Amino acid sequence: METARQDAFVIHTVKAVPPSAEPVRSLETDSVPLILDEEALARKRSRRIAIGRLLVAVMIFVVWELFTRFGWIDKYYWSSPSAIVQTMWTGLTQGTLLADIGYTSASTVIGFIAGTLFGSVLGLSFWWSKSYAGISEPYLIILNALPKLALAPVLVILLGIGFFSKAALAFSMTVVVSALSAYSGVKSVDPDMERLMYSLGAKRRQVFAKVVVPWSMPWMISSLRINIALALAGAIVGEFIASSKGVGRMIMYAGTILDINLVWVGVVVLSALSIVMYWGVVLLEKWLAKGFVK
Repeated sequence: METARQDAFVIHTVKAVPPSAEPVRSLETDSVPLILDEEALARKRSRRIAIGRLLVAVMIFVVWELFTRFGWIDKYYWSSPSAIVQTMWTGLTQGTLLADIGYTSASTVIGFIAGTLFGSVLGLSFWWSKSYAGISEPYLIILNALPKLALAPVLVILLGIGFFSKAALAFSMTVVVSALSAYSGVKSVDPDMERLMYSLGAKRRQVFAKVVVPWSMPWMISSLRINIALALAGAIVGEFIASSKGVGRMIMYAGTILDINLVWVGVVVLSALSIVMYWGVVLLEKWLAKGFVK
């Protein structure tokens, strides 16, 4: 039994550490705390996302061009990036593409600004009277559910085929959304905060300016990205129905004469225009958030 126990163990010789040798440092004393720079990581992530988006866009256009060149997709229906770029350059240098872009952009931006401001003021006004708000709320819901694009022919006939009808249609697409967003912010105001302001001697208009408007601002800001897309859709539909200028009018004209390249130019231009407007609204949100949202 003792022999089996001795065989089960392996005896190793351990060398003694000389006194002059440096003592073994523990891992705890040598460990350096790892500090993560969150801002640097965020910037790195943003660059990585931007590069990824650019690569995906380039890949889409490269695949699109190769598929049309090899005949894997029908060029008559899908055109090709090279043909679209060539047609776009011709429209910019010899045609009215630049003027059409300006026309559509102006009607969209004017309708967006007017609809957002008027709708926000309308929604904030409901704070002054609960009876007024209760009477108006179901009609706002009905207007929001109503397909406003179906009324586009009526607005064009009523206001004419000029610029004003396109801006009015963009306005109608955004005003109800803005009013409902502002009203949601008004309903969420903390009543204890209002009572505190009144107890400190604040007047009703001061409570509105110091409490209700700042409190409702995040709700109003949240509707901006939706509104810019709705405003652009309204302006384009108005140009589809009847217009003498605009990117929508150009697309309808190209479809009438079966110019597929020009149709795709309009689609690409509208896509780029929507991206530019979206990022403009993002910058506006950040500016408003700094001023009102603490």
